[in-house]
Amino acid sequence: MSVQEIKTVRIDKPEPMNFILGQSHFIKTVEDIHEALVGAVPGIKFGVAFCEASGPCLVRWSGTDEQCIELAKKNAQAIGAGHSFIIFLGNVFPVNVLKAVQNVPEVCRIYCATANPVEVLLVETAQGRGIIGVVDGGSPLGVESEKEIAERKGLLRKFGYKL
Repeated sequence: MSVQEIKTVRIDKPEPMNFILGQSHFIKTVEDIHEALVGAVPGIKFGVAFCEASGPCLVRWSGTDEQCIELAKKNAQAIGAGHSFIIFLGNVFPVNVLKAVQNVPEVCRIYCATANPVEVLLVETAQGRGIIGVVDGGSPLGVESEKEIAERKGLLRKFGYKL
């Protein structure tokens, strides 16, 4: 029986910045995610990093924005889970690109797409690390009232997501 340990890594980022954390299965993930993002939103600012799980086991990266690229590389290295990827978004919300990322053939799973504080739950064995889940933001403090429903609907319309 192998020894395993549960670890937690907090995503390190500026407060309002959005990111997407996922799992993939092939080295061409970085290039395919890059192409999907620039095809989804002209002028997009982003950085993506991918933890290679075999061969040299490097953090592979790409992007269009230096701050986002550096955040992606730093957080990917801290997570260190094979075949995981992280995308930091500079000028778009995840909802604007999530389907494009999910449609990349190498993408197996999305763990979260958020601007919230996130803790990544990892299991570490003698072989390496794997993501077992995420803690995305805080726990509910109550149930919305009619006032909060109206505020939610107003916000969605303000952003143009609903008519």
